[in-house]
Amino acid sequence: MLPTENRLRRREDFATAVRRGRRAGRPTLVVHLRSGATDPHAPGESAPPTRAGFVVSKAVGGAVVRNAVKRRLRHLMRDRVAQLPPGSLVVVRALPGAGDADHAQLVQDLDAALQRLLGGGAR
Repeated sequence: MLPTENRLRRREDFATAVRRGRRAGRPTLVVHLRSGATDPHAPGESAPPTRAGFVVSKAVGGAVVRNAVKRRLRHLMRDRVAQLPPGSLVVVRALPGAGDADHAQLVQDLDAALQRLLGGGAR
């Protein structure tokens, strides 16, 4: 499970990541990344943690399918949060094919999108 301090919860933070961040699309998901964004809500001088949020619409499937996709994506992001710059905002938007995709496909698509956003992948 993704730790609480790494979860994106505010509507404004989702909007910031989607509108001002970079985007990489794959067949089952789209990843939006706002690198090193500062958190105006965080007190102190320490670097804010990387936070991730998920958008899974009804186009993916019913409630059971949507919740399963969210759980799988949270689990995958837990291992990848450390690779991202501190203070980054990440929004993972599941596309309709994510409900039918197996674990390996989601891993492949998430890794490819993050690699592209971090500057290691070609278009």
